[in-house]
Amino acid sequence: MLHALMDIVFPRFCAGCGHEIGGVSGYLCWDCQTRFEWIHPPFCEICGDPLEGDVPMPVVCAGCRQGLPAFERARSVARFRGVLRELLHDFKYRGATWLSGDLVGLLRTCYEIYFARAGFDTVTYVPLYPARERERSYNQALLLAQGLAGTCPGLALRACLRRIRPTRSQTNLTAAERLANVKDMFAIRSSRDTQGKRILLIDDVMTTGATVNECALTLKEAGASLIGVLTVGRG
Repeated sequence: MLHALMDIVFPRFCAGCGHEIGGVSGYLCWDCQTRFEWIHPPFCEICGDPLEGDVPMPVVCAGCRQGLPAFERARSVARFRGVLRELLHDFKYRGATWLSGDLVGLLRTCYEIYFARAGFDTVTYVPLYPARERERSYNQALLLAQGLAGTCPGLALRACLRRIRPTRSQTNLTAAERLANVKDMFAIRSSRDTQGKRILLIDDVMTTGATVNECALTLKEAGASLIGVLTVGRG
């Protein structure tokens, strides 16, 4: 009843198509959600990169075979394309923090499918360099991690990592340039938050995996026993 009353006074419009939303809370209509390219098997058992064709057995992709990631498993909700790409750009760059509830809901579903039985006790996030966070006024990965921790009993939110120097945007870099750009970029805030912990690392988008892998490597070197990666979008 409260939602219905609020919708009368302050109607909500879908962030994807602009049509008015009624009946359920949130800012993303069902029609726009059906346009997502949901990620489902077959995909790489480690990094979660979707595979084409009929794959009858578990597969590890060539990239993971060549250089085993520091994390044990990475999973994403949907391809970073179309409607989802625009939503995440609004969320990340245009101050649309009201989308966090919808995005956390997507993460929660993915978490329940792939991570709920893994015994994670800590959720953390990819940090921004302080100057960039001040400029943006928020860290989109932190908002997602806060929301997920708030809906998943047993997951404690901890700020495990800090970014120790500014970097170029990863958006237009090659895979090799992305690796070099984030090399030795992160440090641990306190080993008490990582020693022996089973940590789920949150970010908005995973493309080559360079950033989350560097974060996972830093966490492992500080004593974390297990690292999972969960993102909304997959490039």
